[in-house]
Amino acid sequence: MADDIDYARYDHVRPIRWTGTALELLDQRKLPFAVDYLSCTGSDEVAAAIHSLAVRGAPAIGIAAAWGVVLAANAIESAGAAEAATALEPALQRLNAARPTAVNLSWALARMRAALARVEGEGWREALEREARAIASEDLAANRRMGALGASLIEPGSGVLTHCNTGSLATAGFGTALGVIRAGVAQRRIDAVFAGETRPWLQGARLTVWELQQDGIDATLIADSAAAHLMKSGQVQWVVVGADRICANGDVANKIGTYQLAIAARHHGVKFMVVAPSSTVDMATASGDLIEIEERDPAELHAVGGSRTVSEGVAAWNPVFDVTPHALIDAIVTEQGTIEHPDAASMQAAFGTRAAP
Repeated sequence: MADDIDYARYDHVRPIRWTGTALELLDQRKLPFAVDYLSCTGSDEVAAAIHSLAVRGAPAIGIAAAWGVVLAANAIESAGAAEAATALEPALQRLNAARPTAVNLSWALARMRAALARVEGEGWREALEREARAIASEDLAANRRMGALGASLIEPGSGVLTHCNTGSLATAGFGTALGVIRAGVAQRRIDAVFAGETRPWLQGARLTVWELQQDGIDATLIADSAAAHLMKSGQVQWVVVGADRICANGDVANKIGTYQLAIAARHHGVKFMVVAPSSTVDMATASGDLIEIEERDPAELHAVGGSRTVSEGVAAWNPVFDVTPHALIDAIVTEQGTIEHPDAASMQAAFGTRAAP
């Protein structure tokens, strides 16, 4: 049960801070060796932080973008909401273009547009700030709910493997997949936590194990290429990951490397759980084949920590996400409930035809 969990003990990190005049973003490119916050006073600075991965994780991207709209609002002079909507639209478009795969980004911006549209005359700046606060507070509540739901699926004494970073650093707090792990540890269901390093940005190595360390949770780091061998050893019973987009048939886009984990898990009889808020569900996208997969600079594969490891002239391919077919997923957990063995019918039953923006 959720009331078993001491949230103050297992949730110390906050990556997004609103000061009233600026948005402070924990610069995740510098972790774990420096804890520095970027101070953004304009929406374009927020968009740049999202694009550069200073802030990352689908929910956190959406929250940051919402505050980016508030900053954009502070920069325009308009007495009426209708005029403000027109003036703000270019900034919203630039924020939306910062990362194309994470549906939470467009979802949050759609909520900000809707909040503005509900206002007549003055008071629209206050309405935007209230909406941004609501997006953040709802995300934290949803994460705690998902943590309890996901942990309830895990048998006591289990080992789990996670990929990328899905914790407080990627959300308003507590995390999605890492929230399940936090809840599972608090309830003594999880005895061992393993984290894949997650090349090429090493979110698992730099962020996940550091974040768990802040909460006093022991985690063992493995090379991505060691995952199948770990599963064969019998030390893990669940793979628990997040999502950047969940399609109408239950296909899931997540950090590159997730798909191969799902294949290995199925082969070894290890269960596979996806944990994400309902804002990540996109019922307008029928299947993963229709998702735009972001590609980043191939040069990111040529170096580790700024030191080049590859000879000059070598080509590289650097997709950021892959798609895990729903047939390889044992459970999708959102704050609205758990869908076991997801498919188009069960997704339709849970979410109807609600479309992400």
